[in-house]
Amino acid sequence: MVHRYGAKLIVRYVQDSIDAGLVREEAGPNRSRNALQSVTLLSAISELKLDACFGGARRDEEKARAKERFFSHRDSHGQWDPKHQRPELWNLYNGRKSVGEHFRVFPISNWMELDVWQYIAAQSIPVPSLYFSHQRPVVTRNDVLLAHTEFLVPIEDETIETKRIRFRTIGDATCTGAVSSLAGNIQEVIEELVASRVSERSTRADDRRSDSAMEDRKSKGYF
Repeated sequence: MVHRYGAKLIVRYVQDSIDAGLVREEAGPNRSRNALQSVTLLSAISELKLDACFGGARRDEEKARAKERFFSHRDSHGQWDPKHQRPELWNLYNGRKSVGEHFRVFPISNWMELDVWQYIAAQSIPVPSLYFSHQRPVVTRNDVLLAHTEFLVPIEDETIETKRIRFRTIGDATCTGAVSSLAGNIQEVIEELVASRVSERSTRADDRRSDSAMEDRKSKGYF
């Protein structure tokens, strides 16, 4: 069965999970909504009886993702165990699964961030403006530039500053940081990446909660 999620469907799963008490909004200045993502994803997989979910994660993004397989097995609870991943020899993948289990499939796992942008340039793919340089009010928290929104307000000695920034990855505003940048088009982004030695995921505030933050989330069902 092939199913493509729509925004209305995702919103319904989020609201259903909140109404059922399965998840709650975190409180505090460093709150994140990743718990909402995992529970709603697992609810959708269960209701739609999905065998596989395709994602665009890459191994260069974060050390936990470097442990992923192209064909990554999840148990009947949607959990991932990095110590029991199946061997992948050349292009041979083990797709055997039991009822209730599923796979997360990552076709571009071996791509780098630069590969993605070069492909975008070659195929003339439209890209959201958030990926390019623009002026935006931000707050610096734990060395991460976070957009100032109604969900994120300054604390203690933090101040709101307007800077020219762009986002290397787009996620929830409570945890997705930006980078200072003047790259206003695809070619300028490519040139910036060639000179960069900092990981794309370094802008994600929730990855800094602990050394195993991403691995802990993935073990509970996070994509």
